Amino acid sequence: MTKSSIPRINRGAILRSIEQPHIKADAPDFQAGDTVRVETKVVEGTRTRVQAFEGVVIAINGGGSRKSFTVRKISFGEGVERVFPFNTPLISKITILERGKVRRAKLYYLRELRGKAARIKNDRGRVMKDAARDQRTKAAAAEQATLDKAAQEAQAAKDAEAAAKAAQEAAAAQEAEAAQAAAPEAAETEQAAPETKSE
Repeated sequence: MTKSSIPRINRGAILRSIEQPHIKADAPDFQAGDTVRVETKVVEGTRTRVQAFEGVVIAINGGGSRKSFTVRKISFGEGVERVFPFNTPLISKITILERGKVRRAKLYYLRELRGKAARIKNDRGRVMKDAARDQRTKAAAAEQATLDKAAQEAQAAKDAEAAAKAAQEAAAAQEAEAAQAAAPEAAETEQAAPETKSE
C-alpha cells in the first residue's frame, strides 16, 4: 500500500465531535479584566452546598472542553488565585459583576501590584452594551409571552367553540333519537283511534 493511498483522518474533527456533548452552551461571555462571582458546588458527606469565589479574571486558557479561566482576589491582604474549568459540572453559576477595561489577554502583572495600583478601570461601553442586550432580551421575552398568551387564548376559544358544537350535535342526535322512538307510538295511537270510531 502506497503512502498516497492511505486515507487521511481528520483528528481535529474527531476530537471536536467527542468534546461537543461536554461543552456548556450557556456560559456567560466574559474576558480578562472582568470581575466575576463563581458559585461552585461543594460536597460534604451527604450534603451539597454552594461556595462563591469573587475576583478578577486574569487569564483565559485553552479551548474546547479543556478551556479554563483564572480568577484572582485579595483575601486578608494576600492574593489568592483559583483556576476553574469552563465546562465542569461543579460550577452552578457565573455572575459578571463588572466589566474591566484592559489591553492585555493575560493580567499576570497584577500579582506585583498592591492597593489602588491593582485596580482596573470600568469599561462603560461594554456595560452599556450589556444593558442594551438585557433590555432587548427582556423585550423579546415579554413579546414572546404576549404571543404565547394570545395563542393560548385563541386555542381556548377554539376548544370552547368545538365543545359547544359537539354539545349541539349531541343534543340534535338525542332529539332525533327521541323523535324516532316516539314515531311508532304515534302510529299505534293513530291505528287505535279508527278502530275505536268503527265500534
